[in-house]
Amino acid sequence: MERGEAYGFSAAMSGAFLLSCLLFAAINRQQREPYMDEVFHVPQAQAYCHGRFLQWDPMITTLPGLYLASVGVVKPAAWLFGWTGSVVCSAAMLRFINLLFSAGNFYLLYLLLFKIHQKNKAVSGFQRIMSTLTLAMFPTLYFFTFLYYTDPGSVFFTLFAYLMCLYGNHKTSALLGFCGFMFRQTNIVWTVFCAGNVIAEKLNEAWKTELQKKKDEKISSRKGSVSDLIRILRFLIEYLISPKNLLTLTALTWPYIIIVTVFFGFVLINGGIVVGDRSSHEACLHFPQLFYFLSFTVFFSFPHLLTPTKIRKFLLSLRKHPVQYSLIAVISLFLIWKFTYIHKYLLADNRHYTFYVWRKVFQRHELVKYILVPVYMFAGWTFADMLKSKSVFWILMYFVCLLAVTVPQKLLEFRYFILPFLIYRLNIPFPSLYRQLLELAFYVVVNAVTFYLFLNKTFKWPNSDEIQRFMW
Repeated sequence: MERGEAYGFSAAMSGAFLLSCLLFAAINRQQREPYMDEVFHVPQAQAYCHGRFLQWDPMITTLPGLYLASVGVVKPAAWLFGWTGSVVCSAAMLRFINLLFSAGNFYLLYLLLFKIHQKNKAVSGFQRIMSTLTLAMFPTLYFFTFLYYTDPGSVFFTLFAYLMCLYGNHKTSALLGFCGFMFRQTNIVWTVFCAGNVIAEKLNEAWKTELQKKKDEKISSRKGSVSDLIRILRFLIEYLISPKNLLTLTALTWPYIIIVTVFFGFVLINGGIVVGDRSSHEACLHFPQLFYFLSFTVFFSFPHLLTPTKIRKFLLSLRKHPVQYSLIAVISLFLIWKFTYIHKYLLADNRHYTFYVWRKVFQRHELVKYILVPVYMFAGWTFADMLKSKSVFWILMYFVCLLAVTVPQKLLEFRYFILPFLIYRLNIPFPSLYRQLLELAFYVVVNAVTFYLFLNKTFKWPNSDEIQRFMW
């Protein structure tokens, strides 16, 4: 990092943290008591603070990573600063843990952008800092910086694991992946993703050697046609059935294999992936979740994905390959028809944005979910088009992980999209400075509206005196 870039990064990170501290103070003045899921998380963390590690609220569905990390920070701080009484492990103190995780996420995002795009000499330090600031302000993640939820810590350990993987420190990466799993069980998918990065790199090397032997075209110029896809799949099968290749991949990814084995052992002993209350977290094949995620990504990355050039290219592709797109449309319609699930929380809880998205869009008419198929197709095309600089094996690996982390979820919840979105956004090419500024401005506006609604537009439910607030 050059001196000027170091000063710029320090200023951006310090400014963002100061702004977050001011906003943190405002939120805690308005909402002193635990809110929403905090009514489960805060008492559980306080039980751990008092040494009651065997006490467990059966309504909590995640592992105790958040509470263990909180005690590991708060207890030494209380001893160091002489804190006593109710301030130790209070709701505000526990929320502040996420503010620290948020600062860590800022630094990790910068390091990841630097590592992933280090070969692109055209990217300036200012662009890296701008992209870091933008992703750190990503609305769905940034909002939960100020509440005692698992998201900031979950993102921190997962991004840290990804960074260590990119630097080849796979034992550390697997250990950090385990920490991420302790915050949220579905993070095991991103441990698999880290292993998949290693495998994709080896596959790409072998594929290039194969092409060179046949004096064929490079892989980057041949992605897209059905015949090339069949050829790649044939190569993939031949490579993976070789005992020698399997031993090589196992030797490279054994730390991740151990963690995944531990995960399957946990599922077997626990009788499922969910801890505690399982009635509201049933796994199912909810394929439209992929369509919702693609739409979510286009919405939050519209300066890059929703451009006149992209639309023209999509229409040209549509004209050139009508049969393929017709088949995709038919499959999409079938998946929507047979695999759309509506969670009871989605219809009942009017404190979340998803409630209004579903009511204002999908419940307007029974046919709306089918009419949106062309939108999903464009979203999928532009989403994949932005990844064309990555190897075909990396893309395949990412999409497998994306399906694994989204499709089994019955509830439409934007928080579930945070990690797949961030990993996608980190890996697409750097946009122009104008588009970066537009994206940052959009995030700032969305955050401002969200916090304004949360703080100032409170309401009450019938037969309840509790104040309710709008949130993600």
